[in-house]
Order: sequence, then C-alpha cells, then structure tokens
Amino acid sequence: MNKKWIMNWVIVFFMTMGLAAFAQAETKSLMMATTTSTEDTGLLDYLMPLFEKDTGIALKWTATGTGKALKLGETCDVDVLLVHAPSAEKKFIENGFGKDRKEIMYNDFVIIGPESDPAGIKGKSLADALTAIKGKQAQFMSRGDDSGTHKTEQILWKASGLQVPDKETWYVQTGQGMLATITVAQEKNGYTMTDRGTYIKYNSQNKGNASLKILVEGDKNLLNQYSVLTLNAAKCPKAKYDLAVQFSDWMASPKGQKLIGDFLLMGERLFFPNAD
Repeated sequence: MNKKWIMNWVIVFFMTMGLAAFAQAETKSLMMATTTSTEDTGLLDYLMPLFEKDTGIALKWTATGTGKALKLGETCDVDVLLVHAPSAEKKFIENGFGKDRKEIMYNDFVIIGPESDPAGIKGKSLADALTAIKGKQAQFMSRGDDSGTHKTEQILWKASGLQVPDKETWYVQTGQGMLATITVAQEKNGYTMTDRGTYIKYNSQNKGNASLKILVEGDKNLLNQYSVLTLNAAKCPKAKYDLAVQFSDWMASPKGQKLIGDFLLMGERLFFPNAD
C-alpha cells in the first residue's frame, strides 16, 4: 500500500509540475492589435517567428484599422498596439489608456489611379490633385473605416482647403482594408490613397503591371509613421505590460531595425526603420 501510495503521489506531483510548466509557457504569449498594412504586406509573417526565437514570446495579432485597434486597447482586449495615426495615438496616451509610445518605422502615402488619369492629377501637388479630383467629380475610394489611412486622408482634404467629402456620389467609402479598397478602385477605374508598402504588395500581385499607378507622391504631409504603444496597467491590469515592453524594445533594437529595413518586395523597401 505504501509503495502504491508513493507511486500515486509521484505521478500527481509530476503531473502538477507539468501543468504548472504548461501554464507558465502559456503566459509567454502576447496579443497585438495592428493595422492591415503590417499584415497585408507580409511584414509580420516575416518578423514574428524571429521575435519568438529571440524572446520565447509567441505573438498573435488581429489586423484592423487603427481606430478599431485603439478601441481594442481601450477595452483591454489586447496587450500591445502597432499602429499609424500619431495624433490619435498621443490622445490615447493622454487619456490614460496607453503608457509608452515608441516610433519604429515609416513609409509614405501615395495617391494611385488609372493610367488614363481622368482627373489629370499626375505630377500635381497634393492639394491641387485633391482639388482636381473633387472638381472633376472623379471616382475616389476612401477606406471610410477610421483606420490610420482614413484618418490621414481626412486631414489631407482639410489641409488642402477642402471640405471632407461624405455623401457625394463620386466619393465611395468602402469600409474595408487597404488591399480590398484598392481592388474596388481598380474595378471602378478610380483613385484612392494607400500606404506605399501595400501598393508594392498590390503591384507584386499583378506581376509589376498593376492597373493603378502612383500619380501623386513626395508631399511632406504624406509621411506615414508607425509606432508601438503599450497599455497603462492602471486601466488594463491584466495586460502583459512586461512582454509588451520586450516586443517594443525588440522592434526598436538594432536587430529589429535591420530586419525591418531588409524586408523587400520586388526589390523595393516597404518600411524604413526610424527608432530613436
């Protein structure tokens, strides 16, 4: 009986230790809300296995518009954010939802449209291009989803001295991600604004011969900054702050920055590292 009792105790002991080890391993995971461009371009699929190898942290993510990503942070449904709407991010921190914001990388926005260019915007300044699109009532596809791209687009209409379109028949709000919105613009022979990384992805899917071309680029207001935000433990005590900091630090590290800079598609760099 004693031997049997001892054997049972040993079995229970090791099962308990195994479950504890499993539970500990489970805590080494991180949930992130991010923008569609980091997923659509393939950047996360490229980076995250390397991050897990270096840190032992398995990162999972949901890709949505930056506005919705910030909401997921407010409701504590994620542990960390990778987004691209600086003014909204700063407000998120000012309102006590976020703790740290670290700039990681950037690319730029471009306006794309059919080669026939019905509004004649090619080579124009950003303000003149938007004015021409509105004046000609040329088809323009907006994401209309409170994403970082959508937020920036609204700012740019105003910065160009124009009222932000809303219910105009030529202004279509898709409520979809960037690649899907580009597809709608292609189908309607219209214009849209996209981040350059997603455009390169779209062009690669069309073997370098995409129907929509870059027509307006290079304006200083088209800068597209991406940052990592950690959550405030006072608001989200269950958020894995320490792991989120590890992710932020890894993305900003010399290795993470080099990996971001080395990420190419069709020989073109999709994101430019700029962590301080």
